[in-house]
Amino acid sequence: MKAIKYIANRIYTTWCCTWFVLPFVVTYPFQAVLLRKEKWWHRVHNINRGWSTVFLRMFLAPLVVEWRMKFDPKQRYIFTANHSSYLDIPMMLHAIPGFLNFVGKSSLAKVPLWGKVYDTLYITVDRRNPVSSARSYIKSVRTLEQGRNLAIFPEGTIPKTAGEKLMAFKDGPFKLAIEKQLPVVPVTMPYNQHFLPDLDGKLKVRWHPLKIVVHEPIETKGMTQQNLPELKERVFNIIQTELTKHSKTHVNRYSDYQEISALSQA
Repeated sequence: MKAIKYIANRIYTTWCCTWFVLPFVVTYPFQAVLLRKEKWWHRVHNINRGWSTVFLRMFLAPLVVEWRMKFDPKQRYIFTANHSSYLDIPMMLHAIPGFLNFVGKSSLAKVPLWGKVYDTLYITVDRRNPVSSARSYIKSVRTLEQGRNLAIFPEGTIPKTAGEKLMAFKDGPFKLAIEKQLPVVPVTMPYNQHFLPDLDGKLKVRWHPLKIVVHEPIETKGMTQQNLPELKERVFNIIQTELTKHSKTHVNRYSDYQEISALSQA
């Protein structure tokens, strides 16, 4: 049985890797051309959203997108999500409409081919470097002023307890939300670490249902920077509560596969 499970896992891993790489390779020449002009960048983002949707569907695992808010395309949001896997960005690309901008670690810019796309479209940051952190904050402000929504992982990195216990949140996204008086939207992805765990560069794919929960936005109008700790704590508690709830109904008992529209009433 161990041999059969090993072979089956190798086949499934190969299948997933093929569907991850193939759509990107096919579309990359078009992306490379569209990257040349900033007015075309939103098209590259849409291509990457399509790429994410294709490979997530071809993983042949149930994929639930649960919206608990009514998305307003005219409103700017700051989405704050737990960070548990390299699937986090594709999951948010698939689920959240609009020309979304991500703040991610600088090492993403070093990934062959994809790194060029990421470095052009999105924001990279080395959180150990104060200059890099300050630069990413300025770019984040500019991105919101340009009308794009922002997605930030307030933990700053993937914790060892991914999907179970959150790391302490950084102040950045909450400071920015209060400064610009924009709503903060907590996002919970409870299962990504089971499908694609962060194993220090080792690839391990395991079939598992996937889910993303987009919570109700938290308004910041009227808040000042004195309210930052309570805003940060509120978002932390919403995501941690959702993670804890899903950890008690882990995997095979997971049966709610209905996808809910981003434009549905919360």
